[in-house]
Amino acid sequence: METTGIVRRQTAERISDALERLVTERDVWVSTAHPDHGPHQVPLWFLWDGRAVWMCTSAASVTARNVRKEPRVRLSLPDTFDVVLLQGEAECFPDQEVPGGAAEAFADKFGWDPRVEESSFLYVRVAPRTVRAWRGEPELRGRVIMRDGMWLE
Repeated sequence: METTGIVRRQTAERISDALERLVTERDVWVSTAHPDHGPHQVPLWFLWDGRAVWMCTSAASVTARNVRKEPRVRLSLPDTFDVVLLQGEAECFPDQEVPGGAAEAFADKFGWDPRVEESSFLYVRVAPRTVRAWRGEPELRGRVIMRDGMWLE
């Protein structure tokens, strides 16, 4: 792996960079698992509300089925050089029961409101318990920037 030019960031800078990406990125890879059917991974649009990631998927999707059975999930932003991995438990909201502020913010970000669609959708909220961030091998040490839901100092 080529690591020339990588400057190891301190924890505060990693947190700041990760938060900026959570606000500005559009897609997140969602990894779920079902006890009988195994792992599943899919990209979804997401919204960061400052405390949690909000996603939306068809109520009949594999992702929806999995998080109802096993709420533990992993999320990853789509850049393999500037890695941001989040781990937490999914909280599910049927499209007609989602908090209005979250649904409005999601619709504002994407120009699409799942609540007005003919088919049913499920909003999934994940408040991270653990976040890891690193850029290349020099940053592997110290990659945990959130533990037990608290940003590290």
